[in-house]
Amino acid sequence: MPITEMERRQVVVIGAGPSGAIAAALLKRQGHDVLIIERQLFPRFSIGESLLSHCLDFVEEAGMLDAVQAAGFQVKNGAAFAWRDEYSDFDFGDTFSAGKPTTFQVERAVFDKLLADQAELQGVEVRYQQAIVAADFAAAKPRLSVRREDGSEYQVEADFVLDASGYGRVLPRLLDLEAPSNFPIRQAVFTHVEDHIDSPTFDRKKILVSTHPEHRDVWFWLIPFSNGRCSMGVVAAAERFKDKPDDLDACLRGFINETPHLKALLHKTVWDTPARMISGYSANVKTLHGPGFALLGNAAEFLDPVFSSGVTIAMRSASMAAAVLHRQLLGESVDWQKEFAAPLKRGVDTFRAYVEGWYDGSFQDVIYFAGGQPGIRAMISSILAGYAWDERNPFVAEPKRRLRMLAEFCASSRG
Repeated sequence: MPITEMERRQVVVIGAGPSGAIAAALLKRQGHDVLIIERQLFPRFSIGESLLSHCLDFVEEAGMLDAVQAAGFQVKNGAAFAWRDEYSDFDFGDTFSAGKPTTFQVERAVFDKLLADQAELQGVEVRYQQAIVAADFAAAKPRLSVRREDGSEYQVEADFVLDASGYGRVLPRLLDLEAPSNFPIRQAVFTHVEDHIDSPTFDRKKILVSTHPEHRDVWFWLIPFSNGRCSMGVVAAAERFKDKPDDLDACLRGFINETPHLKALLHKTVWDTPARMISGYSANVKTLHGPGFALLGNAAEFLDPVFSSGVTIAMRSASMAAAVLHRQLLGESVDWQKEFAAPLKRGVDTFRAYVEGWYDGSFQDVIYFAGGQPGIRAMISSILAGYAWDERNPFVAEPKRRLRMLAEFCASSRG
């Protein structure tokens, strides 16, 4: 089909999820012309529902905090961990970094639509149900081919493109930027349920991360919402699913039934939503930026859902990219590697160290250690709250070495 339509825009953002909405709003607030092109129609389902405190710093920066606070989402004040008879929790009000003491647990369909709507209210144009089908960055200015829902196509020429397409990874696919992740292939099976949890020990203001009693590389999330529902999921390497039913609902409940404290918590649960699966979700790219583009959030790299870092990394990347791009659009000379990619990667690598420590058991040993010093717990709590870029924190500045030392201390103290 011949393409006869052409338009000119200053900034095109691919994807209306959290990173796209935040980046677009920040640029619009600086006076720039911004267009978001989104393949789906919002609201739409997504996981990544337990926000970290650092997320709200970027929501506030984008002028959206009042709307988020008024939306009635479940307040979250920390994270809890359970394994066999052990339990440990971390309070986001007691962190090394001076961050926000609470955040929210959100149904992403509602939350993402709210942020996109807020961006529109600030003057950003959002076009839903339109897909980027080709991208040309060889000319002086980037040119995107866009397909509407009715099959018609047009082109947009822009000064710059921000890819916030999440798992869609539009530019990594079109520009051959994808690179293998160094994480093993894992699968997640998940659903939303009417939970009816009546245990007095269950804290709805915290995400509960549970470890399988026999397989420490198998873990569960339980994220309560404000409406009596929750998000429930299990994550494991592909081989752990071999003896489980093909039916995803039976598979998920099979894992739960092997985990006594979860089975007890969920004994009244109404399983009213079919389970879903995602597999091989960890991703990486050859570069985070190039002439005329930068990659945000999951479009660039996704580690693992265990510490809910995905939305935080996405929003952090949006804020950083918007700041660099604003200066570039004003005619200043900028260094995307030095000012965006390298500092973003430092925080991502901090999260990476603790994700790796979770799966090899060392970070789990730290989490469940009963004799931890309050100051060290506050430093760990800061990372769990999302402040993985605060290099004043020794466990951020030297994550691998500090975690290794702490894990060895915890192991020796246990005897």
